[in-house]
Amino acid sequence: MQPLSSLISPDRSGRSPLYLQIAGQLTALIRNGTLQPGHRLLSSRQLAILLQVNRRTIVQAYDELLAQGWLESHTGSGTYVARSLPEMASEKTTKPGGDNITALSKAGFTFRKLTHLNKAVLKSGSRLHLDDGFPDARLAPVDDLSRAYRSQLIRGNPYVRLGYGDTKGSAWLRQELSAHLNETRGLKTTADNVLITRGVTMGVNLVSSALLNKGDIVAVDSHGWSGAMMNFVHAGASIVQVPVDQYGMDVKALEQICEQKPVRLVYVTSHHHYPTTVALRPDRRIALLQLSAKYGFAIFEDDYDYDFHYMSKPLLPLAGADQHGMVLYCGSFTKTISPAFRVGFLVGPEDIISELALLRRIVDRQGDQMLENAIAELMQTGVIQRHLRKSVRIYRQRRDHFTELLKSELSNYLQFEVPDGGMAVWAKFNADIDLPHLASKASQKDLYCSSGFSQRKEFTNTVRLGFASSNLNELEESVSIIRNLL
Repeated sequence: MQPLSSLISPDRSGRSPLYLQIAGQLTALIRNGTLQPGHRLLSSRQLAILLQVNRRTIVQAYDELLAQGWLESHTGSGTYVARSLPEMASEKTTKPGGDNITALSKAGFTFRKLTHLNKAVLKSGSRLHLDDGFPDARLAPVDDLSRAYRSQLIRGNPYVRLGYGDTKGSAWLRQELSAHLNETRGLKTTADNVLITRGVTMGVNLVSSALLNKGDIVAVDSHGWSGAMMNFVHAGASIVQVPVDQYGMDVKALEQICEQKPVRLVYVTSHHHYPTTVALRPDRRIALLQLSAKYGFAIFEDDYDYDFHYMSKPLLPLAGADQHGMVLYCGSFTKTISPAFRVGFLVGPEDIISELALLRRIVDRQGDQMLENAIAELMQTGVIQRHLRKSVRIYRQRRDHFTELLKSELSNYLQFEVPDGGMAVWAKFNADIDLPHLASKASQKDLYCSSGFSQRKEFTNTVRLGFASSNLNELEESVSIIRNLL
């Protein structure tokens, strides 16, 4: 036991009590086979002297392990490693090659690596950013939201406020959202038509899990949002790309696909197609709804930035004209407030919403009810609506300034159309420009920009340049960096 004492090294500056550290280290020695069942431990007095700690500390450590069943005590004989434990071979911590193997770095069991999930996770970091089209979090009504959140924490019956809630989400927020969507987007919903989610990604995941079986065909507008594609592939579906032109999804091409294959679901970003920002023309919207009724496929309408349209009134969603219950309409507050606030909504017929709520229980029992109620309060008091009006004015100004900068500073290097709405410009750089290299060099200047959409031939050297999250000075500096690099 004398050499064994050198394997126990409590940290007197640590946050954990000494007796728990000693108990934990003794447990580890038993687990790895250094201490076998039936081993007699030093007396509390002897071990206290060796470790230079108070004897009471060792007594507490032994008592802890006795209570947990790791040790057993025999009056007049001493304390032993419990004989009921199985014998364990002493484990080596290194391979012959010398590489460390720990349970924290490598799983001891096999698992599948899903290649369709291999996509870099975008994180905020650079001082400057021409991103994928994100909002400016500096504009968010954080003070109003924090006050509303605090009031939710301290007001009313705590058992109800802080307990389990409806898996469909806050009843208050669903009521407010239903009224807001009916007023602004021509829908005809009630709260029972609304499911609160953590964002559009959760909405896509729930619908994929509920509607898709292995081998089902999902038609998407080319080249769609990768977050949706990963969910469809994960559900076992086969993806069919539908061409997109200046008027949105080519619905005639979709009809030809439907004539040949049984399409289960169509995913569409109708208001501002991702990534090109073009809107689905009214005649194609009508045709898409007619095809849905004819061929029986569901439509997932991802309306990720409906509120941000600058040229005229935005086109109403497909969901507002749906007469056959074929459309599932999804949006979120990610673009309205900030990506950090994970609150979205999925709208559809009552029966499918109820089913999706049941499914949601096994994914994420419920959302942040405090946050949902706080947002409901801001909608009821008009804070969100005023914030949207202010944001639209600011983002329109930034769009105009940014597109002028692109024309005056970068017209020799790229082509683009001024978007009617949204938060990004879809630009095509000249063929001789290496976009990944440009993005890498920009990163060294503390500017983030995408390395481009290289997955499809028609999107070669194309990129989304987000303008909404940067103020006018930041946009000027960003464009100046790109110009100098080019």
